Amino acid sequence: METFKLKDHMLLGTASAATQIEGGELDHTWMDWFHKGHIADGASPARANDHINRWREDDTLMRDMGMQIARIGVEWARVEPREGAFDEAAIAHYVAEVDLLLSYGIRPLVTLHHFTNSMWFENIGAFEKAENIPLFLRFVERMVTAFGPRVTEYITINEPNVYATSGYYFGSWPPGDRNLGHALHVMAVLAAAHIQAYRRIHALQAEMGIAGTRVSYANHMRVFAPKNQLNPLHRLFAKATEHLFQGALSKAMGIGRFGLVIRNLLGEPRGLYCDFIALNYYTRSTVAGLSDGTRAGAPVTDLGWEIYPQGIVECARKLYKIHPLPVYVTENGTCDNTDGFRCRYLYDHLQALCACELPVERYYHWCFIDNFEWAEGEAPRFGLVHIDYDTQVRTVKQSGRFFSDIIREGGVTEAMAQQYVAPQQYRTNA
Repeated sequence: METFKLKDHMLLGTASAATQIEGGELDHTWMDWFHKGHIADGASPARANDHINRWREDDTLMRDMGMQIARIGVEWARVEPREGAFDEAAIAHYVAEVDLLLSYGIRPLVTLHHFTNSMWFENIGAFEKAENIPLFLRFVERMVTAFGPRVTEYITINEPNVYATSGYYFGSWPPGDRNLGHALHVMAVLAAAHIQAYRRIHALQAEMGIAGTRVSYANHMRVFAPKNQLNPLHRLFAKATEHLFQGALSKAMGIGRFGLVIRNLLGEPRGLYCDFIALNYYTRSTVAGLSDGTRAGAPVTDLGWEIYPQGIVECARKLYKIHPLPVYVTENGTCDNTDGFRCRYLYDHLQALCACELPVERYYHWCFIDNFEWAEGEAPRFGLVHIDYDTQVRTVKQSGRFFSDIIREGGVTEAMAQQYVAPQQYRTNA
């Protein structure tokens, strides 16, 4: 097997979302969704990884595994459980965790909104209404001020297209709406919210005399491929789906280029509204109509998603054409419940990134530890670290040891490839 070196100045670590790891009975949309019976395996986000209590244990394990960077999230419902009532102890908790990461030499990237709303915000329309954006900005300002010089890298909003389509088109996530027009309107509100948050964060950092701050939004990007390349309808649907799901939104949020699909609700000017490309990449979709599909005979994850490593570069290139900036892969990972092919998945995606011409500076693997996987519950396992949910015992998987070795060696040696990758094979959906 081929060996490879990481790109110069490329750092590796993991990504997480507060709702998926922290636990606790909080008054937010995903707890409400659980109580309404919409989690596939009946798991509650109140359990998750109990990270809110075990954060020192988890962060120390990250240090011991050699992590250089960590993407972490802030739970809005914990910080502002009631409108205008901020919990100073909760804010202090997040500051303390950032301090611990920094003491371990782990650089934090903080996500401010990762799918979950406080119920008080949800009950007044959340991001269905542009007039609610100032409430989000107030939360952003409180957290950025609290972190001060400790944090100089932020994600304003994670995967706005997934938030909008899952919640307002497919109806599989809160609030369970099913209306394409509503989904596109929510995307437009989120684009305006990001642009205003981007400007607010930079203004706050400048007021505090903090230089070098980088702010972006996390794109969920897929490759959309026609089922039959020779079929003009398949090609048309692939192009249209890509534009509706991600293309139009990436231009609106990245450079303020709005249009018929994503409307300019607040008259935002053209400009550059990101300091790095934040790419979340998992799969390729095969398109024959308005529905998603998977190519016959393709390698797949345990959730049935196609494994297409070269797609991570194809998607990064699309974003780079919009704004040529440093590339952060802010999520990339796989559901592999037996850890039987995750080493090969890591090898294939990192090799593709390291062989490409793009300035890839960060790779955040999704995820550090198996966690609450939104509407799927606890059944899908994405972690480098296994969790026994009943006992909360953490155990580093073989893929976690491989990831640690990649960091330590600055790439994959022949011995590592033979030990970790060669014995593993993908399964197909044949």
